[in-house]
Amino acid sequence: MSMHKIKVTVNGAAEEVEVEARLLLVHHLRENLRLTGTHIGCDTTHCGACTVLLDGKPVKSCTMLAVQADGREIRTVEGLEQNGKLHPVQEGFWEKHGLQCGFCTPGMLMTSCALLEQNPHPSELQIREAISGNLCRCTGYVNIIKAVQYAAEKQQAQKEAAHAAA
Repeated sequence: MSMHKIKVTVNGAAEEVEVEARLLLVHHLRENLRLTGTHIGCDTTHCGACTVLLDGKPVKSCTMLAVQADGREIRTVEGLEQNGKLHPVQEGFWEKHGLQCGFCTPGMLMTSCALLEQNPHPSELQIREAISGNLCRCTGYVNIIKAVQYAAEKQQAQKEAAHAAA
């Protein structure tokens, strides 16, 4: 069994751990770090339930080795809420009923956050394209798109309020 020491920053906290060379990132997050919000769905990258942000970009952690994250920054769904306040995307999913069973939701949230960080004003088509790698078997995607649009508007309002206060 080959062990490797890796250093990663997960949701802002630096972690230095030894992992097996063959350990998948999703298992490291769920089993070693107890961050169980990242779901295991298909183990083939098709469903997107395991999506996390790696250096700000969405990746499917079910087919990425933990050692590949060495020296990088990981953000999971647990890192979205800050100081007791929901992230605008989380709030959008709540307000616009963007989830039903909730299994796909962590991956949808992370993918949506990455989209809004890259494109603060996405069109409906851009939202659909961004989440196309995340499968939802319950919602039909309509309310998920509304939730992302809500989050985009909320983030814009927050930026304008911060700018006006400055």
